[in-house]
Order: sequence, then structure tokens, then C-alpha cells
Amino acid sequence: MSKAVVIGGGLAGCEAAWALANAGHSVTLYEMKPERYSPAHKNPNLAELVCSNSFKSTRPISAAGLLKEEMALLGSLVLEAAEETAVSAGGALAVDRDLFAAAVTKRVLAHPNIQTVAGREITEIPQGNAVIATGPLTSQAMSDAIGTLCGERYLSFYDASAPIVAYDTIDHQRTFFATRYGRGEADYINCPFSQPEYDAFYDALVSAQSVELAPFERDYFKVYEGCMPIEVMAKRGRDTLRFGPMRPVGIKVPWTGHRPWANIQLRKDNADGSLYNIVGFQTNLRFGEQERVFRMIPGLENAQFFRFGVMHRNTFLDSPRLLDGCFRLKKRTGLYFAGQLTGVEGYIESAASGIAAGRNLARELSGREPRPLPEDTMLGALSRYISDPTVTDFQPMGCNMGILPPLEKQERNKELRYTKMAQRAVASLHRYLEEEKR
Repeated sequence: MSKAVVIGGGLAGCEAAWALANAGHSVTLYEMKPERYSPAHKNPNLAELVCSNSFKSTRPISAAGLLKEEMALLGSLVLEAAEETAVSAGGALAVDRDLFAAAVTKRVLAHPNIQTVAGREITEIPQGNAVIATGPLTSQAMSDAIGTLCGERYLSFYDASAPIVAYDTIDHQRTFFATRYGRGEADYINCPFSQPEYDAFYDALVSAQSVELAPFERDYFKVYEGCMPIEVMAKRGRDTLRFGPMRPVGIKVPWTGHRPWANIQLRKDNADGSLYNIVGFQTNLRFGEQERVFRMIPGLENAQFFRFGVMHRNTFLDSPRLLDGCFRLKKRTGLYFAGQLTGVEGYIESAASGIAAGRNLARELSGREPRPLPEDTMLGALSRYISDPTVTDFQPMGCNMGILPPLEKQERNKELRYTKMAQRAVASLHRYLEEEKR
């Protein structure tokens, strides 16, 4: 029986340990609670849910619904416990968070192949086979160890990301491709504002409601200019944005021949060009407020948001430079990362990455090469996103239909398109699992 270590008893760590143990390997799972807690944790059990108690939509043609269906096919521990402890939440899978953590803990402790060591903080990278799943609030000692191994420039401690929209939902009659002063390829989508449009947008932005930061996050964002929310920057003065991320210099509107009063640029966020992010618009606004205010940007009136901007304490790797599509460190066999540390965003995404990391380490321990999931599955697409070397400004990403490869035959009806994508993903995963048995 081969041995492996899993560091971190959150969703990803528990799933990784579960996958390894079910593959017949001996696992030692380390969790620093209850001897030491992060600033956000309170429950002594494994798999504690810190923020929401929701695992998102159950609709099979939604991104979250598809990912959960894939996780179920892959033998997810988290989904099993979630269904057992579910509470009424309309079309979402929500749980009683304390019962859920207890259910996961009970299963992990009962598994004959898992030795759980609670109350011990690991501060060094193991020399042997391991999965590191220490989460978005990784301790300083482990962060230092990861930084030493990977290089400090590849480790980020705060997640300040801008919203992402679907390319095919942008009104291209109101936007145009250009770069400032015509330098280089016209890679940016430009959204030009007239003065009245800018004034209306500005007023809506500075009056919109923000998410309240946790106490341990406030001091950082209070002083770090590089992570300043766009709404905070705007409150410094009506023209501040016009000299910052909305500056119009070097831009001419093709249909007027003149410089706009203000301008917002969108930058390609994935290799397929199906997703674009709003440049310089890291924000801490509530999601509903982001949708309301940012749809006042010319060309985004009917845009579909695949990710809203977030700002919070979140340790994560520059995974495209460090990890392969199996969540393994490129520079060292036998060492995997999982969870939000890899740049996946969300509960089910973190858990799913733990399944992928655990399964691939199990393959390696059995003398086989790690095998990435098909890219047309949701988990496979997430794996590709976090390991895509063409992503230059890497920020965490949750599951969304925009990261799936397009259908061979274009389907304009969104519901039908998503249905076909979901069916394709499930069929592809079934084939993958059948091939695994051979």
C-alpha cells in the first residue's frame, strides 16, 4: 500500500484524501484545527464552510449543476454529505453548515485508509507524495515554504479581480477594437462614453452598495493602492477615473473621429476569446450592484457576467506558470496542489479540484501517468484554465459555461446551447471513466 500526505482538512483536502484512500492508498491527513484557527474559522470539524452555506444551482444545464453531476460521477465525498444535510433553498443545494462539517468529518475518520492528525500545523513542504490544500487563508509559515519552493513572485495573497463578461453578449455596434495610439494589435474592446453617459455612470458607481470586508482584510485594502476598489477610487473626485482606468487618451471613436469623454477597455481573458474582463475594475460592490452599474457601460447593457469582481484575502498560486492540467507541480512529480490555493473560486470548485488532484496522485502512486480530464467537461475546463500558460494576469475563476470549448455547430439559443454543452460533458466523462477501467 503506497503512502501519501494531504495537508489541509477543508473541502479540497478531504476530497483528495477520500480519492486516494478509495484507490487503495494509505493517507495521512493533517489539519491544524482545533489547536490553531485561521481568522475566518471557528468550527473544529473538517470541511468547515466559512462564507455561504450554498453549493449553488442544481439545474443540470447550469455550470454549477454540471460540475456537481461530474463530481457525483467521480465519487465525491462532499456531495454525498451535502445531500444528507441539505436544507430548503429553492433551486440551489444548501446545507446546514454544522451538520455538513460533522458528516464529512465522520466519513473521513471512519475510512480505514485515512489517518487524520488534528491539531498539527505543517510548516514545511513534504518530501514525499503529497497534496497541499491549505486554502485561501494558508498560514504564514506554509506560505513561506510554498514561496521558497515555487518562488515568491508566483504567490499572491489578495484576490482583487475585475468582472468578466461573455464576448458574444457584448453589443459590438457600440464598441470597437483598438489599442492606445494604435500601438500593436487592436486587442482591446473599447467602450466609449459621452459626458452625460459618464456622469450617470459615475453617480451610480459612487452610490452603489459594497460588500463589508472581514476585520482581518480591512487594514490591507485600506492602505494598498494597487488593490483599490474602483468605487473607492471614484470617490476621490468626479474626474479621477478619467485620469485612471477610464482615461480616453490615445483613443478615437471610429464613428465620430474624436476622443471620447471617457473610455473603458475590455481585455481577452481566455485563449478562445469567449471571455473578456473589464480592465482596472477590481471592485468590492455587491454582485447585484455590479450587474446594475456595469450594465451602464456602453455595449454592456445586455452583457452576461461570468464572474463578478471580488476583493478578499485569498492566498493563491500563479498556477499557469506552476501547475499542469492535473494539478501537479510541473517541477516535481508526486506533489499536487488543490482548492482555492490553485486559483479555483468557490466551494464546489475547490472540492472538485481536490478530487482531480487525489485521483491523479493515486494514478502516479500506482505507476501510471496522471491523466487530465476531458476539456469539454466542467472540471476539465477549470483544470485547463488554471494551467493555461497564455493567461498572463491570472486571477481566480469559478465554474461557468464560458470556459467550456464551443460546440462544433453554433447554437444561438442559450438554453439549448447550454443543454448540449452539458450533455457533451457528461458523455465525455462517462467515456473517460470507462477508459480508466481498461
